Amino acid sequence: MNAISALLRRELTLAMRRRGDVLTVLFFFVIVASLFPLGVGPEPKLLRLMGGGVVWVAALLAAMLSLGRLFAADYADGTLEQLILTPTPPVAWITGKILAHWLVSGVPLILMAPVLGIQFGLSGAELAVLMSSLLLGTPVLSLIGAIGAALTLGLRGGGVLVSLLVLPLYIPVLIFGAGAVDGAISGLGSEAHLSLLGGILILAFMLTPWAVAAALRISIE
Repeated sequence: MNAISALLRRELTLAMRRRGDVLTVLFFFVIVASLFPLGVGPEPKLLRLMGGGVVWVAALLAAMLSLGRLFAADYADGTLEQLILTPTPPVAWITGKILAHWLVSGVPLILMAPVLGIQFGLSGAELAVLMSSLLLGTPVLSLIGAIGAALTLGLRGGGVLVSLLVLPLYIPVLIFGAGAVDGAISGLGSEAHLSLLGGILILAFMLTPWAVAAALRISIE
């Protein structure tokens, strides 16, 4: 836990020094979600029905945009090799890096989501479901994305490759996240979708750090 907390503080400090990267992801999320109402027209019923899906697609794309910097900077300056050589288990500091990535790239999206949901005409209860689905789903995006970022580390055109690797794995999260909001809108309930997202999060949290550790060893060797 000491290693995780120390690495978490380090990652958050570096993120504050590179605030432009954080703001780029947030602005991309806002721009993508805001362009849809301009493109489809001002029909309130249509916007309300598509609001949850649009916000989730924008969040997914914004999360993919931030994956490139997850391990790249540490790999370039040799920090990653030093972390692997330390006696601390790789799973510990990998968990810290993924958690820091989610705090920097995922939490701002969750906080901005209600503002974007209002422009689609979502009610208060529907906005709460949207935030809950993002709270459960965005950590999964960071966890799965870390595997792709580790596998493509140091490769030319790694940004395109990581998108191709993780996008098929993101689809279930997108379906259940948007489905939770659709269930709240239609009155069918969102509990089942949120429960499935929670199950995916637990499974990803248990397995992903080990997969990332193996992928990093392959990439460095």
